[in-house]
Formats: sequence, structure tokens, C-alpha cells
Amino acid sequence: MKPCHNCQAVIDEYILDKQLEPLRDLTVDDFNVCADCATIATDACVKCGGAVYVPRGESVTPDYCPACRSDLIDLTDHDPGWYRDSMSL
Repeated sequence: MKPCHNCQAVIDEYILDKQLEPLRDLTVDDFNVCADCATIATDACVKCGGAVYVPRGESVTPDYCPACRSDLIDLTDHDPGWYRDSMSL
């Protein structure tokens, strides 16, 4: 078991896996934070309508979920980042 990078608590993989369920294709192994430090915003991805992971300390919800961001990188060979730019609106 790994400690959370944010609060150093032991990561409960069962609880975090349940919390991360809306983020398709991701598991607890993709994160180094515990369930208390992970924030998931459901229905927030502008591409698929799925959930996004909001990094601790961020006040703005990302536009792309990790899976769609990865898909866009594969498709365009360009990392769009977590937020779409005003040109893509």
C-alpha cells in the first residue's frame, strides 16, 4: 500500500476504485492520492460527457477527462492539456 502524496494517509484501494469508477479505463494504480484527496466531477468532460478528475487545490474543473485527453493526443499527436482553448469552442 502506498501513502497519499497529498496527506500521507494509506491509500484504501477499494474506496478509491469505487470513487474513480466514472473515469473510464482508470484504476487506483493511475493515482497516488487517497479517496479523501481525489475529487471527481461527474458529467464534466466536454468530449464524452464523462467524469473528470479535479486535482487537489485546483478551483477550475478540467474540460477533458484523462481518457479523452489521451485519445486526443493519440489522434493529433498534440497534447491539448486539460482545458480546451477558446478556438475550439
